[in-house]
Amino acid sequence: MQLQSESNPAFNTVTAYGTDYIEINQVPYRHAVYFSPEGDIREWEVRQVADITAGALRQIAGLADAKPDPMAFLDGGSGVQKPKDAPEVVLVGTGLRQHLLPAHVTQPLLQIGIGIEAMSTQAAARTYNILMSEGRRVVVALLPQSEAV
Repeated sequence: MQLQSESNPAFNTVTAYGTDYIEINQVPYRHAVYFSPEGDIREWEVRQVADITAGALRQIAGLADAKPDPMAFLDGGSGVQKPKDAPEVVLVGTGLRQHLLPAHVTQPLLQIGIGIEAMSTQAAARTYNILMSEGRRVVVALLPQSEAV
């Protein structure tokens, strides 16, 4: 299904999707990807919903190298602070159907104020395009519909 006939070449836009591909900026990808409005489109090593871990979500949110706050234990926090350039929300497209992610997987992002939503890949692609066009700080990770289990 084609989503947009025109896209702003300055921003990564989901332009179409099908049973076994996701098209970003009119380039088809046949594997899981993650990206934000600006920057590279990266391959996501996740192959199915069961492979999604808290670490995988931290990676796509750009928190893999976040330095912990050594004094956070005083406030009962996890020690990880939200970077200034962190996304407001992370969208996860789980394939043909929506699969909710377990709380222990999403909790690390939620604790520092990053929203996370899991939905079908079609819904995630459409939602990403809307949020991106509104200028929101969003990151999306999409599993092709044939790969999600």
